[in-house]
Amino acid sequence: MVFTIYIVENIEMAAKKISKQFVVYAVAWNASPKPPLGPTMGQNGVPIGVFMKEFNDRTRDLQAKWGDVKVPAIVRVYIDKSYDFELLPPITSHLILSKAKVAKWSLTPNKVKSGKITMKDLLEIAEIKKPVMNTEDIDSIVKSLIGTAKTLGIEVIQG
Repeated sequence: MVFTIYIVENIEMAAKKISKQFVVYAVAWNASPKPPLGPTMGQNGVPIGVFMKEFNDRTRDLQAKWGDVKVPAIVRVYIDKSYDFELLPPITSHLILSKAKVAKWSLTPNKVKSGKITMKDLLEIAEIKKPVMNTEDIDSIVKSLIGTAKTLGIEVIQG
């Protein structure tokens, strides 16, 4: 009879203790050490150069598809001074403006429309935002996106 014995060393590594957790926003594939990103990372012990390289590498595809959209990242700093980060979907208004091919939203959205977006585009954005929304129902997410688009002065058209 053969017995295998597994010895687990340093059990705490399985569940590292978080020292700090915070959210940062940076433009996809364009993170730089300029304020506010650089100082925030420095104050929390995160090496900005390493973070920038990894963030930019992981957001390259987003930038290629959506342009200059802001991407939130949840950064966790652990007691042992290591860190990791989780990318969240880009900011909703940036996705809508990107799809509508508009650089800036309307300052008077009820009077002046700054662009148009199709329902098909909103469905695509809904799929991207689904993991962070408080519902799994795509129709509800699309309704929320329609409200955001109207607030930005973007007209929603069928298509």
